This record gives sequence, structure tokens and C-alpha cells, in this order.
Amino acid sequence: MYDALRAGAAGFLLKRADADALVQAVRLVSPTDTLLFPAAVRTLAAEHARAYPAPPPWVARLTCRESEVLRLMARGLTNAEIARRMEVGPATVKSHVAAVLAKTGIRDRTQAVIAAYEAGFMNAAS
Repeated sequence: MYDALRAGAAGFLLKRADADALVQAVRLVSPTDTLLFPAAVRTLAAEHARAYPAPPPWVARLTCRESEVLRLMARGLTNAEIARRMEVGPATVKSHVAAVLAKTGIRDRTQAVIAAYEAGFMNAAS
């Protein structure tokens, strides 16, 4: 699974997922481009993470709001859920997500979430 995510997979379902979960996953991935289960990502990243003596440089480039958006993304929230949590509009969240991707040099949400866990960003935030 980890290699598939690193290669650009939008997410994954467990084998035991029923038909309803599959339909819901397709509907979720279509507009948001990702389907991640935070607990599974944490486990995968912990198993494959490299020790970072200091935070990667991209951490310092993020604003507080961008960091908050990345943390909420990593917890599995959609843009709409992040917007409600932060009490901002969905367009604002999309702007923050775009800024996170640009400042980190990462190509998509899935990769950003993996990078956040691998770099220990989520541990420092929790």
C-alpha cells in the first residue's frame, strides 16, 4: 500500500470493504482526489519514515493556516469539512491546499499527507 501511495494512488480500501463502501469511496475520490484512512497512513508512515534530525525546510515555509490545513488533511478531512472546522469558505481551503502543495513542492494531497507523517510534522502538531 505504501508503495502504491508513494507512486500516486488516490487512496485504498480494505479487502473487507462492502459494496456500499466501494460506491462511497468512488464518490469521494472523484471530487477530492484522495481517499485516505489517517490511522493507516500513520502506521504506514511510521514503518517507512526516516529519522529527521530537524524538520524539513518546507515546514518553516508554511503559514499557521496552511499548517492547520495540512494537519486536517492528514486527519482525513475533506475540503468541505476543513472549511467548516476553520469557519472559512471552501475556496479559501482550496487556496490553502494549493499553497501547501506549492511551498512543499509536492504534487498532490496524498503525497502531502504522507510527507507530513514521514517528516514528523503530525507528531509535532498533535
